[in-house]
Amino acid sequence: MTTATAPAAVGVIGGGRMGAGIAQSYATAGSAVTIVESSAEAAAAALDRVATGLKRAAERDRLTEPAERVLARVGTADSVDALPADADLVVEAVPEDPALKARVLAAAERAVSATTLLASNTSSLSVTELAAALTRPGRFLGMHFFNPVPASELVEIVVAPDTDTATVETALDWTHCLGKKDVVVKDSPGFASSRLGVALGLEAIRMVEEGVASPEAIDDAMRLGYKHPMGPLRLTDLVGLDVRLAIAEHLHATLGERFAPPRLLREKVARGELGRKTGQGFHSWR
Repeated sequence: MTTATAPAAVGVIGGGRMGAGIAQSYATAGSAVTIVESSAEAAAAALDRVATGLKRAAERDRLTEPAERVLARVGTADSVDALPADADLVVEAVPEDPALKARVLAAAERAVSATTLLASNTSSLSVTELAAALTRPGRFLGMHFFNPVPASELVEIVVAPDTDTATVETALDWTHCLGKKDVVVKDSPGFASSRLGVALGLEAIRMVEEGVASPEAIDDAMRLGYKHPMGPLRLTDLVGLDVRLAIAEHLHATLGERFAPPRLLREKVARGELGRKTGQGFHSWR
């Protein structure tokens, strides 16, 4: 059990699967959480995701208090400008669009105090480039959570050149208060986790494309032979083929041809076969 203290007030910008998971995790740790979404409908959907996650956690005896009490600590706002000015931590969890992320982070910085720690949940974009949109880059870093956030053990802490040492130390405390472990990496394309995970996933897709083996066989080889908890193609389905393609395109542009997206991946995304969220990817989820 960790002894780190949770931040009193947390803002989460974006209430999708990742943002809702981050909100659920901090609310469970005792934080008051505000989820920023673009509309009342999106905000209601985000709250529903948190409620569903808490219900599952309660069914698995992973809560120390009633789910309703935890959910009562989660509120919503329809604008970044409405973030609590006294928020200790604000995590951006919007789609992997650098311009969008830079815009919401700059707006968040204007809305909160000079002591608020700002973080991006990006899985591959340059934290250094995102920091360029801020007037206080020393209070900013990457906090890359993993899906599903409440059950995942890891947070990747991504340090940009201008990130203050005190910011890193605080982010580590606020990782440990969730009962999670950390890896600290310097900002580079794909960091450590996405770079290695995408490399394995893309090679698995090429093997399917070349007819080397079926998706089931490839996944079983890594799961049974290398003790991976999940095969690379099933993991691609869980992450989303569109998300994996976007990360691969970014790594291709920054690191070269070894990250070129396979034709099969592009074709599946074009057909709408995005993995678990659409019911079909490399495996059937229907």
